[in-house]
Amino acid sequence: MLGSKTITIDIRTLNSKLFDLNLRIPSLLREQEGLIRNKLNQELERGKIDVHFSIKTSNGLGSAGINTDVIEKRFASLMPTLQRLGVSSDALFTEIMRMPDVISEEEHSLEDSEWNEIEIALIQALAEVNVFRSDEGLGLAKELLMRVDEIEKSLDLVATCENERMENVRLRLKQKIDELHQQNSGSENRFEEEMIYFLEKLDISEEKQRLSTHCKYFRDVVNEPKSNGRKLNFISQEMGREINTIGSKANHAGMQKLVVLMKDELEKIKEQLNNVL
Repeated sequence: MLGSKTITIDIRTLNSKLFDLNLRIPSLLREQEGLIRNKLNQELERGKIDVHFSIKTSNGLGSAGINTDVIEKRFASLMPTLQRLGVSSDALFTEIMRMPDVISEEEHSLEDSEWNEIEIALIQALAEVNVFRSDEGLGLAKELLMRVDEIEKSLDLVATCENERMENVRLRLKQKIDELHQQNSGSENRFEEEMIYFLEKLDISEEKQRLSTHCKYFRDVVNEPKSNGRKLNFISQEMGREINTIGSKANHAGMQKLVVLMKDELEKIKEQLNNVL
C-alpha cells in the first residue's frame, strides 16, 4: 500500500535459454523502468518473463482516466457510417474503448519513499519466484538422476547378454577359421588380421567403462550447488556417443533392445536439459 494506492506486482516465468522480458508498468514508474529491468535481469537471469505492475486506488479503480471527449467524437464519426452500411452498433462502444487515447493514466509524481516501498516489494516478489524456481529445480534434478539410474541399469543388463553374445562370436570366429583352412590359406598374418578385426569390431568393454564414467560424472555435476546446464549438455553428448557405439557393435538382439532403452532415457534427459541454466 502507498497511501490510497495499492501496487500489485505480477511475475510469470517460462523456461527459455534467453532473457526475454515483457514488462508492463504504469506511467508513474517510467523513470524507474531501467532500474526495474536491471533488477529483473540480475535476479532471474533467463527465461520468458512477463512482469506487470498495476496501481489501484482505495476505491478499487485504477489510476487511469477516461477521455470522454475522444469517445464522443469517435462515436459521432462512426455512427453515420454504420447506419449507412446497415451494421449493428451494439459492439461499437467496446471497440471504441480499445482504441488509442481513450484511456489515459493520470500523471502523478513518485516520492522517493514510495519508490523504496515498491523496490522492497519487487525484491520480495523476485525472492518468491526464485524459491519456486529452486523447488522446481530440485524436482528436475531428481528426474535427471532417475533417468541416469535407468541408463546404468540397462548398462548392467548388457553384461547379462555377454555370455550368449561371446558364444556367438566364438562360433563366427570358428567358422571364419574353417573358411581360411578350406581356402588352403596358411598365412598366419591373415589369421591374425581376422582375429584383430573381430576383436575390434565386437569388443565393447571400453565403451561400457566410458559410459559408466560419464554417468557418474553427470550425477556429480547435477549435485553441484551451482547450475551447470552447458556442462551437462556436453556430458550427455558423450553418453550418446558411447551408447551409439555399443549399439553398432552389439550384434545381439537382447543387447540392441537395451541400447534402445538407453537412447530413450538419454533423449528425455536432453529434453529436460533445455530447462537447465
